[in-house]
Amino acid sequence: MGEITREDVEKYLGNNPQFAKEYFDKKLRVEVLGEVFKGSPASIQESTSFNEMTQVEESALIFELLQSMQDEAASMEAVVHRSLRRLCQLLSADRCSMFICRSRNGIPEVASRLLNVTPTSKLEENLVSPDKEAIFPLDIGIVGWVAHTKKSFNVPDVTKNSHFSDFLDKQTGYTTKNMLAMPITMGKEVLAVMMAVNKVNEPEFTKQDEETIYFTLSFPYNYSQVLLWSANKVFEELTDIERQFHKALYTIKAYLNCERYSIGLLDMTKEKEFYDEWPIKLGEVQPYKGPKTPDGREIIFYKIIDYILHGKEEIKVIQTPPADHWSLVSGLPTYVAEHGFICNMMNAPADEYFTFQKGPVDETGWIIQNVLSLPIVNKKEDIVGVVTFYNRKDAKPFDEYDEQITEILTQFLGWSLLNTDTYEKMNKLENRRDIAYEMLMYQTKATTGEIESILKLNTNIIEDCEEKQLIQILKEELPNPKDVELYEFHFSDFPITEHGLIKCGIQLFFEIKAVEKFKVPVEVLTRWMYTVRKGYRSVTYHNWRHGFNVGQTMFTLLMTGKLKKYYTDLEAFAMIAAAFCHDIDHRGTNNLYQMKSASPLAKLHGSSILERHHLEFSKTLLHDESLNIFQNLNKRQYETVIHLFEVAIIATDLALYFKKRTMFQKIIDTCEKMETEEEVIKYISIDPTKKEVIMAMMMTGCDLSAITKPWEIQSQVALMVANEFWEQGDLERTILQQQPIPMMDREKGDELPKLQVGFIDFVCTFVYKEFSRFHKEITPMWDGLQNNRVEWKSRADEYDEKMKVIEEEKKKQEANTAPKGCPKSFGVILSLKKKL
Repeated sequence: MGEITREDVEKYLGNNPQFAKEYFDKKLRVEVLGEVFKGSPASIQESTSFNEMTQVEESALIFELLQSMQDEAASMEAVVHRSLRRLCQLLSADRCSMFICRSRNGIPEVASRLLNVTPTSKLEENLVSPDKEAIFPLDIGIVGWVAHTKKSFNVPDVTKNSHFSDFLDKQTGYTTKNMLAMPITMGKEVLAVMMAVNKVNEPEFTKQDEETIYFTLSFPYNYSQVLLWSANKVFEELTDIERQFHKALYTIKAYLNCERYSIGLLDMTKEKEFYDEWPIKLGEVQPYKGPKTPDGREIIFYKIIDYILHGKEEIKVIQTPPADHWSLVSGLPTYVAEHGFICNMMNAPADEYFTFQKGPVDETGWIIQNVLSLPIVNKKEDIVGVVTFYNRKDAKPFDEYDEQITEILTQFLGWSLLNTDTYEKMNKLENRRDIAYEMLMYQTKATTGEIESILKLNTNIIEDCEEKQLIQILKEELPNPKDVELYEFHFSDFPITEHGLIKCGIQLFFEIKAVEKFKVPVEVLTRWMYTVRKGYRSVTYHNWRHGFNVGQTMFTLLMTGKLKKYYTDLEAFAMIAAAFCHDIDHRGTNNLYQMKSASPLAKLHGSSILERHHLEFSKTLLHDESLNIFQNLNKRQYETVIHLFEVAIIATDLALYFKKRTMFQKIIDTCEKMETEEEVIKYISIDPTKKEVIMAMMMTGCDLSAITKPWEIQSQVALMVANEFWEQGDLERTILQQQPIPMMDREKGDELPKLQVGFIDFVCTFVYKEFSRFHKEITPMWDGLQNNRVEWKSRADEYDEKMKVIEEEKKKQEANTAPKGCPKSFGVILSLKKKL
């Protein structure tokens, strides 16, 4: 028998197709399919076109697409990139690209996302970064025309097509000859445009190529892909919850098919700030008794994001929404947040349990008809928000399909919040690093030489000395408190050097007996005091001199003002130390400027930005054992000190001042009715909350104390404060390109007396009037304030008189320059034109 050749076998199988089929089914089908579903599909020849594929190869391609979707669900671009690589091969195209469709400022456009994909190219090579995008309006380029018409186009010769734009060819040096482009749509919305360019070895793409591109690219975009796209948008946007949720929901809005949806974000904090707890502890406010989430949080919607899809599309963000906001007033979001149920309501206005607004909710005349509301739950199973969809566009109730797709979507939204939290934590770590580096560059711990300049001893001698000897040596170097008037409310730092103020600060701790009682090492105290001084920047007002003055005033309130009797020695020690640190590392600009300039501090701290930074800086110093003046306290005492630092320093935020005024006044009212001093001491000293409220108000009184100093001191300090404000105003005008408010505007410097009078009346009067009522020993501060108000008022009146004279003179000039026989108003207009 002769040798059987390959040709003989092929000829036999061709003549006996039934045998070939039976043999394949018996011997090979299981093996081939097994290879396919092991994740290693039978290899498809590079030259294979779609119409030449066998069913097994076709199945392998589908499986490959499915597998890529599963493996790379977190990156939609990776899935599409793999599809385009395969598409290049199947179409015999030189390259393929994807353009995404979007709208900016209401103007639709297409932008390159994956460019010049070949069968062998890598995602990193083809992924276009945002700053290098090629962007086309819908009336330019074939890709824009495809997005506009929502139709596929097979262009045999691009030079003969009126829509072709050679913009990209000029940019890249490539020559486009022919093209096959197809839109990817969801409902009526175009998501992207896929494009194959330059058919290899043939003059144009064929009808079969059109079928191929449709099969390959339409496959991934079915129902499940809607959620995949949405999930991708959720997890790619980690920086901002509003943008994150909007991108996810906007991507699949065609499938949601509703007129409007709103998201209520829940406050995730389980513990209140100390100043929010004060009214409850003092019995002024009843404890919260309303509904709570399953994990025990009060249901407080801190933000509503309202997406309007009917008429003109719009997004509204409502910070701290009122309880009667139309999206909350029904009680449905609160109910969903409390119980975690999905609520689908067919005729919402007729519901008896929830009170939906029956008429239009806003100026658009839009009315609620049917509602689908779901909880947003994160991976910890905490309810973080509620999303509510309103009014299906076909006027039908939301159905099971709507519930399924929105439920899966809310899972994505909830899970993504953990990613956002992680991102924020990483961001905060970066900001902490930047701030720490800034602090390190600006100042370092007190050096050996600087400590020696206070103690007047060599380091080696200091190490050999006993603590008692060091205390005696240090005391000899410190100023006499009476000589520098440390106990006086009218104390002035002007005659004393900054180095001398360090010694004065150390002396205050000896005066309250803290050094001996709490075993504060002399070298550590000296190093800490010197380092605090170095921690203050050389800004115009919020510098070391201001820091010292606040510490000295706290000491004076405690000792001369007789407030010490309500506090323990440890508390007094902590209060004075916190007062010295209260503005450490101040930048000479306020909290609002930090937010406007998007500084690292603003990104790190959400509220009381600078105050929280001063606090963190102060605590950082104490982490260093060689600077920790509280190192010999036990754990409980140390925790008390840190808490007092937190209350004292945060209390200097004037934004919180108005929250504590009523509580402080009520404490004083109650004390006035008591007959004996013992009653008052007991009433205050046994209640930590009352002590904290008084201490917080003391910090405000210390921080503003320059306004109570003798006029010759106050007038100079006021100019320093004004200059620092004007410097900020200059920054706002030049750096931020914003017009500063009058207080920060040096061009309105003549208004300083008027502004000072307003500040005294609106902020300062309450503080010192109430303290003088509380303790008559503090009356000098109240008297000083009143004297300064008289001075500022007289100057403000002088300024007003000058302005009045100038205004009258201006009116006379305008009247004289007006043409005879003309109305006065015409003369004013002429005058105005001359100015312009």
